Amino acid sequence: MKKTILSTLALVWMFSCGPQERISKETFEEVNQAMEVKRLTEVEIIEEAMVWGDSITAEAQRQLISSLQNAIAEGGVVGAIEFCNVRALPILQEVSNNHQVEIRRVSNRNRNPADLPDKDEKPLLEAYEYTSESGGKSEPNIQKIEKGEVFLYTKPIVIPGGLCLSCHGEPGKEIDEKTLEKLAELYPQDQAKNHKIGELRGMWSVRIPKREVVKRL
Repeated sequence: MKKTILSTLALVWMFSCGPQERISKETFEEVNQAMEVKRLTEVEIIEEAMVWGDSITAEAQRQLISSLQNAIAEGGVVGAIEFCNVRALPILQEVSNNHQVEIRRVSNRNRNPADLPDKDEKPLLEAYEYTSESGGKSEPNIQKIEKGEVFLYTKPIVIPGGLCLSCHGEPGKEIDEKTLEKLAELYPQDQAKNHKIGELRGMWSVRIPKREVVKRL
C-alpha cells in the first residue's frame, strides 16, 4: 500500500516563493515523489507473503504437471520417472530464480534423498502428518525464520488421483513391474510407495525473503 504524503513543510516551501518564482511541474513531481512513503504493517507483509507463496507453489505445480504429462505421453510411466529424476529439480530451481525465493518439495517418505526436510521444515511437516493421521484438513502455513528476515511458507501435498498411484501406489497392484525396476534403478532408497488417494505425500516449502515481499507492496 502506498500513501503519498505532502508535508506541511513542503507546502510552505512551495507557496512561500514570491510571485516571480514559479515552481515547475518537474520540481513539483520530484518533491511529491520524495515525500512518497510506504507505511506497511507486519500483518500486511505476512498476508502478502501468504498470497505470494500460494501463487508460487501453484505455478511450480502447473509446470511440473504439464511437463510430467508430456513425459507420460512420450514414454509412459517409466518415462515420467526418468523425467522426474532429471528435470523436476531444475524446474523448481528455475521458479526459485524467477521469484528470488527458494522452493522445494519435502517428505519424510521421500523418493529422492534431496527431498528430506531440514530443521526448519521438519516440525511443520510433522504437524501436517499428525493432522492427516487424525483425519483433519491441513492448511497453508507461514513462519518467520532467520531472525524474521525470511518467511517459510508451507503447504501440504496430497495424492490427488489414480494417475499418481502408477508410481506412488502399491507395488504389483498400481505399480507395474517395469516401473518398479526403474524406481529401483534410479531410487534405491525409495520410500514413496504404498500411498493412497487423498493421502499426504509431503509439503511445499518456500523460503521468501522479507525484502522481496516488501518490494511487491
